Amino acid sequence: MKKVVIICLALMGFATTAHFAQSKISLPTRSMTAINWMEFRECVPSKVNTVLLPTGTYEAHGVIPNGTDILAPVAIAEKIAEEVNALVAPVIPYGITGSLDAYPGSFSMSEEAYRGYAREVLTGMARIGFKNIVVVNGHGGAQTNVLNQVALEVGQKMKVRTLVINWWSYTSDVTLSVFGEDGGHAGWNENAFIQAIDPKLVHPERYTDKLAAPLPEPGTYSAYPSPVSIMLYKAGQGYVRFDQAKANEYFAKVNRKIASLIIETRNLWDAAGL
Repeated sequence: MKKVVIICLALMGFATTAHFAQSKISLPTRSMTAINWMEFRECVPSKVNTVLLPTGTYEAHGVIPNGTDILAPVAIAEKIAEEVNALVAPVIPYGITGSLDAYPGSFSMSEEAYRGYAREVLTGMARIGFKNIVVVNGHGGAQTNVLNQVALEVGQKMKVRTLVINWWSYTSDVTLSVFGEDGGHAGWNENAFIQAIDPKLVHPERYTDKLAAPLPEPGTYSAYPSPVSIMLYKAGQGYVRFDQAKANEYFAKVNRKIASLIIETRNLWDAAGL
């Protein structure tokens, strides 16, 4: 029995060392946009079998950019790519914008068009050699449901492993721990994430609490267009405050948690022989 335990511990140590070594692989770039075909052939899938695909949409976000749902997942993917040993795919920028599509500059695709395009992109990622396709999603609503369904379909058809992460939702506990309250769409948490990426993209001089309101309770009422572009998840919580230290802390902790999820999920897949 003792001998078996020793062997198991040795194998665990080997697996941990192998994972550590893999995560420290040096590449000329982690960006699929910047890598050339010869470099790609040399590293996929022999050195890298995971791709991070950022997805978002273009819509009003209070006093931060209309492209917030694009900027956030791209920043996450770029920040964690080396740690999780992945390449970063070009972002899918346009998505299914809902009640904010009436705001100036906001853009929306039909669900039918988005579903087909997302399916083709994920299928393409499988065809060019990636075993693990991780969607880092920056926009919720109907888009989340479509991505979940498409990821399942592509995983089954192409025999690859897929993971869809809604970054703000998965890290809601981080929001509570850093800010001491819940956040919202373009609320304190999302505003802080952009502030950590680039403070110049945030416009506190344009902010007033009157720009924010709680989301309606499910089944109570709906309004189109949304009367506000800052939608609070809980009444009285999530109003924007411009604290750079908390913004930086939030950014770091969000990235750490998402990276850990990807590594843990991949390890579980491997352990199950999937």
